Amino acid sequence: MVLILPPLAILLYLAAALQLARRIGSGRTPMPAAFWTVPALALLAHLGTHGLIWRAAGGADLHFVSALSLVGAGMVGLTLPLAARGRMAALATIVLPIAAATLALYAVLGKRAPSDLDWRLQLHAWSALLAYAALALAALLAVLLWMQERALRQRRFSAWLRALPPLIELETLMFRTVAFGFALLTAALLTGVLFVEDLLAQDLAHKTVFSALSWLAFGALLLGRRLQGWRGRTAVRWTLTAMSLLVLAFFGSKFVLEFLLQR
Repeated sequence: MVLILPPLAILLYLAAALQLARRIGSGRTPMPAAFWTVPALALLAHLGTHGLIWRAAGGADLHFVSALSLVGAGMVGLTLPLAARGRMAALATIVLPIAAATLALYAVLGKRAPSDLDWRLQLHAWSALLAYAALALAALLAVLLWMQERALRQRRFSAWLRALPPLIELETLMFRTVAFGFALLTAALLTGVLFVEDLLAQDLAHKTVFSALSWLAFGALLLGRRLQGWRGRTAVRWTLTAMSLLVLAFFGSKFVLEFLLQR
């Protein structure tokens, strides 16, 4: 079963993304409701891959490649309700191949010993992974918002941009996603501060500093939106900057520790 699920999930992800791309390119949106069962089945197979591998290994693996795959799955889980209910099929065409790529990496490189974490640090880790998934989705929405705003100024509208919701609606969705991810990131940082014993001894200083900077940047974005009405390019820049810091915090530090320093 472990050998079957990863290629099945990848195939379903890519088939759904290709069908979405064709539909959007022809100007026919939205998709029929039954279509969304395909990426939903892919997501179940994706999560099932992790579950079966962890069961065989005797515990959850939250190392670099596994965490990357879980973030990809989380992005799909957050995208599907949006895409199925409204005009966000264009977002799904980006997220589904990303999830397929992360799962492919996990299937090839991700079979490692379980992470030695007690329940408190697992709570921190899962909060962090959900936060990364939500905020990565917000970053993609920021890019789409920038593309849509640029097309409006240049009066050039492709079928892909026409498949997106109106500018204000897309911007509102981006900020709601940022707020959701910010709440999860806050929970992750609080649980990390409460349960981590020694930042230096556990090689967590780099991660902590960049996570805190990212949290401050996302917090400033939400505060600027509320008090100053930030939107458009300003919101996009702050979102992408904060997400870049978050990537450096988690995946940057894990890559260095696990692949370069072999810890």
